[in-house]
Amino acid sequence: MFFDLVQKNSRTKGYFAIWSLSSFVIIFKNSKSLKQEDDLTTGKKGHFCRVIKIVKLLTAETLYDNLNYVSHSLENRRNYANLIIAAPQLIPKLLEILFMVDDKTSCRAAWVLEFMCHDHLDLLAQHLGTFTENIHKVHLDPAVRPVAKICELLATAYYSKESNTIKAELTRKRQERIIETCFDWMINDEKIAPKAYSMNTLYLFGQDFDWIRPELAQILERDFQMQSSGFKARARHILKKIKS
Repeated sequence: MFFDLVQKNSRTKGYFAIWSLSSFVIIFKNSKSLKQEDDLTTGKKGHFCRVIKIVKLLTAETLYDNLNYVSHSLENRRNYANLIIAAPQLIPKLLEILFMVDDKTSCRAAWVLEFMCHDHLDLLAQHLGTFTENIHKVHLDPAVRPVAKICELLATAYYSKESNTIKAELTRKRQERIIETCFDWMINDEKIAPKAYSMNTLYLFGQDFDWIRPELAQILERDFQMQSSGFKARARHILKKIKS
């Protein structure tokens, strides 16, 4: 398979070419069938189409196998996200793996999805049904954090003054699913990051759900003394905004 070949030949000089768009250029450059060295993102259309043709050969199983190469490196995660951005038809497969919630590979899928959403949140818009219906199932700590961050990104986009596709696709029912899950993260024994993202998400949705902010304030005040300094700093900020 192509990706097996890439995997074996891409570790020299620090390149990890399985998913990286910039690394694909290196693979093509070394190919006897290509002579030009155009950057994939700005090069000739033929080069880009050639890559997409390969991507379309991926199955959920192949994507799963390749996600095992996602690491803690920010650059590595961004490279994987770049492939999804270039081939959004992989998003349903990525979500399928993300919601294999007892599988540790789901955490890597969550990392990739988070990086994709940071740059192209609009790509998730048509998949918000699947996303919001399943986020409550996520329970592994390394997956909860990025999923909570994506929820915050969605809330931020929804209340942005700029027009975007999230405003139309994040229906009230989908908002309610996010709200319910965020409250679960606030109440349950989660790490500080998901709680921090959740309290901001809930504060934002409090603009349309008038019951949220009083409930959130009660939780923050109740748990304030028992939580870490990081939680206290964020909670103090949110409480100040609620009471202002």
